[in-house]
Amino acid sequence: MPMLFFRKKKHPAGRASGRPEEREGTLMMETIGNFITAVDDAVWGWWLIILLLGTHVFMTFKTGFIQWKSITKGIKLSVTKDPDAEGEVSNFGALTTALAATIGTGNIVGVGTAVALGGPGAVLWCWLSGVFGIATKYAESLIAVKYRVKKKDGRMQGGAMYALSRGLKWKKFGAVLGMLFAVFAGVASFGIGCATQVNAIANIVEENVGIQGWVVGLAVAVLTGVVIFGGIKSIANVCEKLVPFMAVFYVVGCLIILGINYDFIIPAIKTIIRLAFQPGAAAGGLVGTGIMTAMRYGTARGLFSNESGMGSAPIAAAAAQTRNPVRQALVSSTGTFWDTVVVCLMTGLVLVTTIMKNPAINMGEITDGGILTTLAFGQIPYFGPIVLTLGIICFAFSTVLGWAYYGERAVEYFAGKKGLIPYRALYVIVAAIAPVVALDMVWDIADILNALMAIPNLIAVLLLSNVISKETKKYINDLDAWDEEPVPVVED
Repeated sequence: MPMLFFRKKKHPAGRASGRPEEREGTLMMETIGNFITAVDDAVWGWWLIILLLGTHVFMTFKTGFIQWKSITKGIKLSVTKDPDAEGEVSNFGALTTALAATIGTGNIVGVGTAVALGGPGAVLWCWLSGVFGIATKYAESLIAVKYRVKKKDGRMQGGAMYALSRGLKWKKFGAVLGMLFAVFAGVASFGIGCATQVNAIANIVEENVGIQGWVVGLAVAVLTGVVIFGGIKSIANVCEKLVPFMAVFYVVGCLIILGINYDFIIPAIKTIIRLAFQPGAAAGGLVGTGIMTAMRYGTARGLFSNESGMGSAPIAAAAAQTRNPVRQALVSSTGTFWDTVVVCLMTGLVLVTTIMKNPAINMGEITDGGILTTLAFGQIPYFGPIVLTLGIICFAFSTVLGWAYYGERAVEYFAGKKGLIPYRALYVIVAAIAPVVALDMVWDIADILNALMAIPNLIAVLLLSNVISKETKKYINDLDAWDEEPVPVVED
């Protein structure tokens, strides 16, 4: 997930001098900013991290360690078409749309900040959260497909809101939670899915190319409008091409750096494992910050990166052509594998080997993951900064597209189809103005909304865990059921 970079919260205090009304306005904004920051810190406290990680572990056992099937069968299914089944896009289209929203700048900068603040041991905790998170991504995608509905015009709708309203025995309770999830997701899409990502694109382009931010914002807004006004099929078509390109492009850059730092790969792996469980120092000025800090930043980075438990990716899964819920759930769960188990791990190895190879890097003074990442990619002569720049641009733009679809489905759930055009128009406007607005408060509000999204989604996963287990056993253990006639979709 491209969400938190563990930003240092800053809210402008303003000047002490000036007219009374100016001082009063400044103090009010500071008070509001501090309140929002306090709420942000509270909702993303240890309790939510424990809830998310606990759900990951619980669903791992409940599904019989579905991670193995996800890797051995899910990857193959992701490129296998199921044309006889109902759905709007292919398995691969649904997966890449979800990956577009999931693999973001946080996979690059966020991992760097986790290493800077949590030490090398944070890389292991990030990786473990991804391994166990595969089970939760599988579970939430399964119920999204199982309880999806087909609109009169043939479009598929699904996600946590439908699983809650149609799957729970307590219908009124489920309906309220489903509506809350949809509202939180719809509003959050403007911040985390659009404004912050376009701002990141504008900053990197202005710093490296010299094009002013407002020009970049306008260009991104136009491109975004062209794609999202075409609906899920248009978004999926772009993501099917963009996501593999950006992932391969970035991974190749990481492999080149690891080739340059090959002498330090094994020492780096040993250091990561050791410092994940104990404080201490390592070669190149690496310092362990203690198991609790390493676990905090590593686990949080992994959770925020892969979005397992947030309920966002299943919205795209519900649109897939699939004959039963388990098939698409396996495909969707591979998203967590690619996002965290592969991409985040490679980023972590690149950063740790770079630090160990260059003792002059003073980890005691670095808290910004962007600095570490820039230093690492600077090792590639001439092309290093280009790889990093293009990587951030592609990752951020793909997130804009993926979250546009999530927001659309959420808005349609609580406002009806009439809300789609106004939503798309406002989304494009936000993209255009994002480079010229202050985003500190936007980040915090988006963080809060994402936490509030996770709570009803996790309730759905946990309360429907027996359904998930039953469906899993039916299709995983019975090969005859696997290829039976497609499960019909309820018409709404």
